[in-house]
Amino acid sequence: MVIKVFLASSSGSTAIKKKQQDVVGFLEALKVDYTELDIACNEQNRMWMRQNVPEEKKPPNGIPLPPQIFNEESYCGDYDTFFDAKEDNLVYAFLGLPPPPGSKVRPVLRFCL
Repeated sequence: MVIKVFLASSSGSTAIKKKQQDVVGFLEALKVDYTELDIACNEQNRMWMRQNVPEEKKPPNGIPLPPQIFNEESYCGDYDTFFDAKEDNLVYAFLGLPPPPGSKVRPVLRFCL
C-alpha cells in the first residue's frame, strides 16, 4: 500500500505550506512510507487529485486544496480530517494501515473511502 500525499510545491499560501509540512513531518516521524505528488508542477497529478476527491468532500467552489491524502486509489482525507485523526490517535486507521507491531494503538476500521 502506498500513501499518496498531494502537495503544491509552489503554493503562495503560508497556511497551505504549514499544513503540508505538518502532514509530511508526522508521516516521517511515524516512519510511514508515502509518496509526494506535486500538483503545482504536474498537471496530471492535479487533475487526478481533483477527480478522485469525493464530491461530498470538495469545498463549495469544487476545487480541493492540498494537502489531500490517499491510500493507493482510496481517498483518506484532507488536512482537517488528518489533524482530527492525529488528535484522536487514529492516524493508522485514517490511512487505512495496520498499526506497527508492538504498537499500543488498537487496529480499527479504515477511514479511507
